Amino acid sequence: MNLLVFRGFPLLICLCLQAALAPAQAPRKLTPKEMPPSAFKLIAVNVTGSKRYKSEDVVATTSLQLGQTVHEDDFKQAVRTLGDTGAFSDLFYSFQYSPDGTKLTLQVQDAPQFVPTHFDNLVWFSDQELLDQIHAQVPLFRGDLPITGDLADQVSNALQTLLIMRKLPGKADYLRAAHEDGPIEAFVFTATGPQIHIRNIAFAGAGAAELPQLEAAATKLQGADYLRSKLRSQEDKAFLPIYLQRGYVRATFGDAQAKVVQDSPEETLVDVTFPVETGRQYNVTEIQMSGNQVFPSDTLRRLIHLPLGQPANGVQLAADIDAIKQLYATRGYMEASIPCKTDTDDASSTAKYDLQISEGDAYTMGDLEIRGLDSRTTVRLQDDWKLHGGDPYDAGYPRRFLDQIYKEISFIKDWNTSIHESLNPKDKTVDVTVRFDPRAQ
Repeated sequence: MNLLVFRGFPLLICLCLQAALAPAQAPRKLTPKEMPPSAFKLIAVNVTGSKRYKSEDVVATTSLQLGQTVHEDDFKQAVRTLGDTGAFSDLFYSFQYSPDGTKLTLQVQDAPQFVPTHFDNLVWFSDQELLDQIHAQVPLFRGDLPITGDLADQVSNALQTLLIMRKLPGKADYLRAAHEDGPIEAFVFTATGPQIHIRNIAFAGAGAAELPQLEAAATKLQGADYLRSKLRSQEDKAFLPIYLQRGYVRATFGDAQAKVVQDSPEETLVDVTFPVETGRQYNVTEIQMSGNQVFPSDTLRRLIHLPLGQPANGVQLAADIDAIKQLYATRGYMEASIPCKTDTDDASSTAKYDLQISEGDAYTMGDLEIRGLDSRTTVRLQDDWKLHGGDPYDAGYPRRFLDQIYKEISFIKDWNTSIHESLNPKDKTVDVTVRFDPRAQ
């Protein structure tokens, strides 16, 4: 008996040690059906990956609310909503249930391309007011928009809401601005319908010397429709040259600011202020050029009418550069470019210009087409045309040709003429089309 007890005792100890050393088995993971109701309460949303947006703006876009009951379908819908905006190129989600609630993680990657937005005629709101109030309705709007997705539509809807709240006429709309067939450069929002006209124009920051010219250039804007895009074009074409020709090489105009002075269902009148920063006035001390081989520098310098020691007239310099390009075109260099580098010295208020000439390739004459005339006259003009295929192209020749035939064929004087040059970069030729259209009686 004792022996059995003796032998059994070590065996009992061994079994206890094995039980103690055996790894504990992980508790079985509960299925969603086995979870308590509290597990489906959303208690946290974590957003990672975006360098453009705040986490709270991303979460607000999903419409998910902390404390609401959620299931995986809600997360799928949230990701679809974010994807539809176009603001993200990649979206992933993961979630974790626990008795305390559900934690959601959204991993996003910002879309690669955004463009600015412009408000063209929403004169009843300041720019900051528009940004703030649209952001309150569209959390992902921060002043720019992705080129794809429905975020622009959301902004348009928010603008429509603002118009309705202010009891303003018109319909919010937008267009994608681009040059010809180029990429989208901006979204331009407008209120279509209301008549918005300019009453008076002022220039904040303008000096007394320039103010009379600015006011004279602005007279044709009085009574015109208010559109910032058109006013911005007017700044570049009519206002800025007034400063550039006086040596204010760094002068800039800000966006036109409109103040409503009269508002009715039929018409809104605004006073417009153009803010201008004139900067320092510079005198030109040196004009350098490099890269020219076809023409000697002395020949090109004779086309520059910018006296040293005088205000750096940027308007005159631009015209002189165009003249140099035209000279190159008479030798067939149709793609010559002449970027101008400006080096200013604030201490002496002086400026140096460096014309960096890139001549490009020489083009030859390609095909000639004459349109609009009877066959007999067309053949005659084709015979009179002296530039033949393979000859070095001369961009000044078509105009000289027309001047000559005006003298020889009297009835052509009563026709409108146009010249179109089509460059063929692959074979370096220029096709010319001369079109004749009878003038309206």
